[in-house]
Amino acid sequence: MRLTDFWQRMADHFGAAYADSFARDHVMSELGGRTVHEALEAGWNTKDVWRVVCRTMEVPAENR
Repeated sequence: MRLTDFWQRMADHFGAAYADSFARDHVMSELGGRTVHEALEAGWNTKDVWRVVCRTMEVPAENR
């Protein structure tokens, strides 16, 4: 998944304004105690990060 696709999915699910806030502030144990931004900066694959977001925030299957 390209980074632009990842951020579009985040905006589609959370809304453009909240997506970045969520990505900066929400620490997830499945990301090793990192935020989305920290995980991406650490080299995590965007698809893996999106999967964690989906599980953690219970994103409906039709929106994944």
